[in-house]
Amino acid sequence: MKAIEIVQPGGPEVLVPCERGAPVPAAGEMLIAVAASGVNRPDVLQRKGLYPMPPGVSDLPGLEVAGVVAGGDPAELAAAGWALGDRVCALVAGGGYAQFCVAPIGQCLPSPSKLSDVEAAALPETFFTVWQNVFEIARLQPGETLLVQGGSSGIGVTALALAKALGSRVIVTAGSDDKCAACLALGADHAINYRTQDFVVEVKALTQGRGADVILDMVAGDYIGRELQCVADDGRIAVIAVQGGAASQIDASLLLRKRIALTGSTLRPRSIAYKTRLAQALRQRVWPLIEQGAVQPVIHRVFDAADAAQAHALMESSTHVGKIVLRWS
Repeated sequence: MKAIEIVQPGGPEVLVPCERGAPVPAAGEMLIAVAASGVNRPDVLQRKGLYPMPPGVSDLPGLEVAGVVAGGDPAELAAAGWALGDRVCALVAGGGYAQFCVAPIGQCLPSPSKLSDVEAAALPETFFTVWQNVFEIARLQPGETLLVQGGSSGIGVTALALAKALGSRVIVTAGSDDKCAACLALGADHAINYRTQDFVVEVKALTQGRGADVILDMVAGDYIGRELQCVADDGRIAVIAVQGGAASQIDASLLLRKRIALTGSTLRPRSIAYKTRLAQALRQRVWPLIEQGAVQPVIHRVFDAADAAQAHALMESSTHVGKIVLRWS
């Protein structure tokens, strides 16, 4: 099979097309003939040598794929409702930048009928992550206000779409007026340009001083201390990345006085059983919204898989709005 490998830690140029033997599905896994692979920030970190794959996982990057079921134990597939040739998208721990990929059966979801393979490949990583952090851990409720830091990212547009579809108010931050305008066009109630505006001041003003009930934070660093100032009493802050730095200084008295829940999580090392439970929740709660057209993936650009280096350069430029996807011919 054709694949994209990381020849050494470094810049986008270290992503190189290669030939590999196709993986063989183990018990509990299916083989997917990949039509499209999503590109995500953790792929960039892995390329730089900063996000090693878990033990036993392919060294090829890629955490989400879409295509068709191409193999696996027939009895296991049938028991889970799958057959060869079914359209599928899946969350994987690695190996997604390839024409064939293995995935735990429990982490596989049917590609929504109204979506192309490219669109389906944009779903798993961001939808699993947002559902886990915003709706299960932070317990966002209808009528509450969600603040999304980095609202134009793949995670950001997913959080925006799901929160709006499920009845919440959404404020986003973004790094330019154009990105703010794009988020508003996607349904955000308010958008704050963090380069020209103080999000603490703006969030307080937009919520009449109450603050946001839930904050989805991909920045960390000094953002956490500032978020404590603009989160509501009994609010929840979910940290999912540290793009602004791993060290944070906070006023712990605010944490106590406002009764704030501050959480952090990474999805890749979690158990298959845990991810299977997330997949089941998505199929029950979110997939019907996609089929109805109430929630749609936002695709910024599609690259041929051989041009994965260009896709990573675009990701690192932070000029995109939504998802970047690789397409296999």
